[in-house]
Amino acid sequence: MKFLSLVGNSFGCSASGERLVSAARDGDIQEAKALLEYNPRLARYSTFGVRNSPLHYSAAHGHHEIVYLLLESGVDINLRNYRGQTALMQACQHGHWEVVQTLIICKANIHKADYLNGGTALHLASLNGHTRCIRLILADYIPSIPNFWNALQTGDHKSIPEFDQSGLCEVINRTSDGGITAMHMAALNGHVETVQLLLDLGASVSEVTVEDGTTIDLIGSGSTPLHYAACGGNAQCCQLLIAKGADMNAENANGWTPLMVARSWNRNWLEDILKAPPADPLQVLPSPYISLPLMSIVNIARECGWKTNELAPTCLDPCAVCLERKCMVAVEGCDHEFCTQCALYLCSTNSTSTSTSGPPGSIACPLCRHGIVTFVKLPDARPLQKEMQRTSNLSLTFCTCSSDVLGDSSDITTPFCKQSTSRGSKSSSPSKTFRSKSCQAIPSFKINPSLCLGAEVSPSLVPTSRNVRSHLGRCSSSNFRRSSSQTERRKSWFCSLNQSVAMGSGC
Repeated sequence: MKFLSLVGNSFGCSASGERLVSAARDGDIQEAKALLEYNPRLARYSTFGVRNSPLHYSAAHGHHEIVYLLLESGVDINLRNYRGQTALMQACQHGHWEVVQTLIICKANIHKADYLNGGTALHLASLNGHTRCIRLILADYIPSIPNFWNALQTGDHKSIPEFDQSGLCEVINRTSDGGITAMHMAALNGHVETVQLLLDLGASVSEVTVEDGTTIDLIGSGSTPLHYAACGGNAQCCQLLIAKGADMNAENANGWTPLMVARSWNRNWLEDILKAPPADPLQVLPSPYISLPLMSIVNIARECGWKTNELAPTCLDPCAVCLERKCMVAVEGCDHEFCTQCALYLCSTNSTSTSTSGPPGSIACPLCRHGIVTFVKLPDARPLQKEMQRTSNLSLTFCTCSSDVLGDSSDITTPFCKQSTSRGSKSSSPSKTFRSKSCQAIPSFKINPSLCLGAEVSPSLVPTSRNVRSHLGRCSSSNFRRSSSQTERRKSWFCSLNQSVAMGSGC
């Protein structure tokens, strides 16, 4: 039994679960919606062996709409597979920035590490050079203020109270197995844009690898990112690291300098770069992938939502980018208004343009080329309402009658539309969800508590309306027959009530 309980997730709903996995992998949004409406618990299904969930498959293949659909169904956003990888890790590994954006807005944990090598989502994004994913991962650490980049370069962090420099350095310089950082991975694979972004955000150039006894390191332990850049053979990566203060004479555990590493790997074109420091210091421009307004728009999206199909009213101007949705945010400075989804797209895809009038890291406004540093909410933007938590059995509770609550346990008044306060005793009412979906006025009637516990229907069901009472009396002989199943008795009672309402005798 213990073994069956462990693998029951794969055996129990394998047919529907595998259909949802196929829909998530292939991007079939209609199939995924139909399956989740049929059984929302399928979102927690995982394949046998590798333990990949539909969220993992949709994130790995870049289907951000299905990712959002699964998150709405209540799946754990930090669900792991057999390697300990989350959906955020797989999206960063394959460079699907739209999926990363969705997961970051839904507050995915960026600190989770792989079970096998200790790598995080930042390591995987840096390994493959997905710079857009990196700036989305670090969105909560880069404040939307004009002088951020200058303060970061000069070391004047005290002037920015909302900037957590220690937290940012801890995330960027976090090591995986063997002491390898994200900078090591980006430098080894020659991703210049990733190296430049990490350096501008404070990545260390002096972190060295360690001998852990498990990783085969052909370069040798004690290697700096410059050693790895020399092994990779990218000249621009070597120049950027040297310009940021990397030690060209540092030796690793094998006694190799970066120049010796380049020679051993036949990177002959790096001889002049690694022999001696340049006579003139290299002038490096700020990374075009610093996105200052990203934090402000992400916070607005978390508070007010961004996946909305609400069209702009005919009397108001729609978003200037999509021409469909209602404007929710405005640019601080030029006051141009956009919808939240288009503002997120601008901050996630666009790079800093030299033609903007804003500071480094600002995004060019598509209407006036003004440098966008931060977004502000419009007065019409309303916070999202908290959704009702799903019950354990994913079903609505029609009645919560309890003899402990009421003084008179013989009968209780249960109004569907409005609470009646004519009696001195308290009255119980159905759940709020049931009342909110009841748009017709149905008169109050009395229910015996034994009805809620599945007992036989008794004449204590007395409608207050004469028409309803007479109609139910005529139908009692046919519809209120005794049944061996409690479910059938309840169903017949609700059918009779619906018939009376449909014929207009109740209201």
